[in-house]
Amino acid sequence: MGSIFNLQQIINGLILGSVYALVALGYTMVYGIINLINFAHGEVLMVGALTSWTVVMALKDAGMPGWLLMLLSLIAAIIVCAILNFIIEKLAYRPLRNAPRLAPLITAIGVSFLLQTLAMIIWGRNYHTFPQLISTTPLQPIPGVFVTPVQIAIVVVSALLMIGLLLLVNRTRIGRAMRATAENHRVASLMGVDTNAVIAMTFVIGAALAAVAGVMFASNYGIAHYGMGFMPGLKAFTAAVLGGIGNLGGAMLGGVVLGLVESFGAGYIEHLTFGFLNSSYQDIFAFIILGLVLIFRPTGLLGERVSDRA
Repeated sequence: MGSIFNLQQIINGLILGSVYALVALGYTMVYGIINLINFAHGEVLMVGALTSWTVVMALKDAGMPGWLLMLLSLIAAIIVCAILNFIIEKLAYRPLRNAPRLAPLITAIGVSFLLQTLAMIIWGRNYHTFPQLISTTPLQPIPGVFVTPVQIAIVVVSALLMIGLLLLVNRTRIGRAMRATAENHRVASLMGVDTNAVIAMTFVIGAALAAVAGVMFASNYGIAHYGMGFMPGLKAFTAAVLGGIGNLGGAMLGGVVLGLVESFGAGYIEHLTFGFLNSSYQDIFAFIILGLVLIFRPTGLLGERVSDRA
């Protein structure tokens, strides 16, 4: 195994990890503020990808440059996903906010299946080919190491969004309100914070990040379909647990670490078995990591964010 192989796996892992981290941020934000695992979050990613595909197919003959078409479809995906998550929070989760924890968890799973079914009705069962609006021609920044422009865009956009989210949470008024609500929503409400609005905003921000991740995922793999959100959502949840559920920095770190582990694991399996076992076996690493973390370090790499909710 040479250094070129290792460098290629690092690049592949960073690309995967960037998508996982964006989705994991949605999981960890919602958990940090209302202690809910929103298992429907992966389906929001799916809706974002299919919305983007719909806009692209509707405008593909308008003569627009590829970057503009991608931007318009991305904006549409963000708007649709933000509205969708706002409705989910208001109708499905808000009435159960003070219910036993099992009730909202089961509801989240039900919402996940509902979104998949609605997507299947709207967009059909077939896989849809996502147009390559950004070049997928491999570049060789280093001889033997390949990366495409769309993959570079994924890493750059993900990094910018993660930095922007940290600045939003730590430097703005809405960020202070989010932190206060996460610390103790009853006290925050007494201090004049509209906790319902803050929680809804958290869902909207998480949906926007999931929409971007969905478009990135579809652009990189060239497909979109109603079931595409389940596995990335599950892996992003693993990344959030790995980094420390409720911890924004942990979600980012967990996503990158999971991406690197999957990339190296798949690469070495394929190499050592001479291609007999292909890279599709990379999915097992997410579940192995989840089991190990829950056994040996259930608070995650950076520690679970614990707040007083009494």
